[in-house]
Amino acid sequence: MPDKRGIIVVGGGTAGWLTAAYLARFFEGRIAITLLESPEIGIIGVGEGAFPTIRSTLQFLGIDETHFIRAASATFKQGIRFDDWLHAPGPDGARHHYLHPFEAPFYTEGGSLVPYWLLQGEATRPPFAEAVTIQNRVAEARRAPKKAGEGDYAGPLNYAYHFDARRLAEVLEARAAELGVRHLRGLLTGVELAEDGSIACVRTDAHGALEADLYVDCSGFRAELIGKALGSPFKSVKHQLFTDRALACKIPYDRPDAPLESFTVATAHAAGWTWDIGLEGARGIGCVYSSAHMSDEEAAEVLRGYIGHDDYKARIIPFEPGYREAQWVKNCVAVGLSGGFLEPLESTGVVLIEAAVAMIAELYPHNGPADAPAARFNRLIAGRYANIVNFLKLHYCLSRRQEPFWRDNADPASIPEALRELLDQWRWRPPSRFDFLLDLESFAFFNYQYVLYGMEFRTDLASGRGDFPNVAAAEKLFARIRAFSEQATKDLPGHRALIREINAGASLGA
Repeated sequence: MPDKRGIIVVGGGTAGWLTAAYLARFFEGRIAITLLESPEIGIIGVGEGAFPTIRSTLQFLGIDETHFIRAASATFKQGIRFDDWLHAPGPDGARHHYLHPFEAPFYTEGGSLVPYWLLQGEATRPPFAEAVTIQNRVAEARRAPKKAGEGDYAGPLNYAYHFDARRLAEVLEARAAELGVRHLRGLLTGVELAEDGSIACVRTDAHGALEADLYVDCSGFRAELIGKALGSPFKSVKHQLFTDRALACKIPYDRPDAPLESFTVATAHAAGWTWDIGLEGARGIGCVYSSAHMSDEEAAEVLRGYIGHDDYKARIIPFEPGYREAQWVKNCVAVGLSGGFLEPLESTGVVLIEAAVAMIAELYPHNGPADAPAARFNRLIAGRYANIVNFLKLHYCLSRRQEPFWRDNADPASIPEALRELLDQWRWRPPSRFDFLLDLESFAFFNYQYVLYGMEFRTDLASGRGDFPNVAAAEKLFARIRAFSEQATKDLPGHRALIREINAGASLGA
């Protein structure tokens, strides 16, 4: 009988511990999982967000939702509100905002409501997300997406979470230990390569040489294995996504019962945007910016202006937007920042970790060459990164702001060709599911619709108005959505009230 295969995960944090726990759960002891973590590398715990896929991931790991919320200082996230992205605040104080909710637009067997919204008068119709889903009004009213007792990871509305990244890593570490992951603490001191260029072993200060069949690089931006040892090239997309720095901090609420938003607030500024994430006991706030358009001192001033005081400590986080097209090389695969990072917008960092580890679990062979899935994995992960670049760029290139950063983003030369082609088509029809290949996407066609029409993109259906004759039926459905929105806002608990109830002892389990 052949020896049991082994996998070594190098690095902790969200990427490392999620990878280790997921693989341990998937392989159920058939493969030995070891995680090597440096005791000197910390985790930034200023607040982070996820996409709704995180619910399936946590459920697969067997982590109780109530426990997760308590232990990770988590709150509910129903989407992202974008403030001032279309245009800067006017001299009269007029501001623009729109919501990208997680709930899909309401559809019927007869088709989509989107064309009927597009054919309504632009001056009188409600915002797109408000017209096609009840979640817009629920989230704006600071209601929760579910009630206590409705079951783990279930509820009437789609949702994800905000959480403290350090505490999430602790939750994942504890679950990984329960699943049999071996945890080693020690510094990585070297990587030895075999004659064929694969990794022969990793060397540590505390445990000497460690050998495995597969090495997973979760060492963050340092990319100790995939980058330094194996030399997989990094593809920069800075010519398309300009932000490359963030100032991040955490500040307490001014009072214990302060309102708790159930979406991330993303507020545009002259050279980027700020995130505002509501955790249970504090707000995680960050200023994301382009160093080519704004200095560190100017970014610090933007952050101070947003917060309203300077009683906090902020940490500068530099990053290069881009990714490695070959993230599986020989017997090494990158997960998380070692494979790539685009920017904080839309929580794609965690989404890409989830996608990578799920593919590793499904594709990794139980015998034979460890790199057999490499070519397929690399095609899928590189395609996913490229499409996320398109989706993120969409947020910027439609802006009418006049600062240099925003004008540069609207320059067609900075827009990926694939996105330019889609935008040309979407001037005459809304985004369709046939525009995207499912296995290469992190976002659905309706996610694009929320951004497009939130940013007042014009799709002209006027010449084909006769193709949409069910106007009266559509109006009834729009009215029903409004009524359901009002009822849900009354029925669902306040967001802070539900989080407080959970932390006081209530359970979400059915």
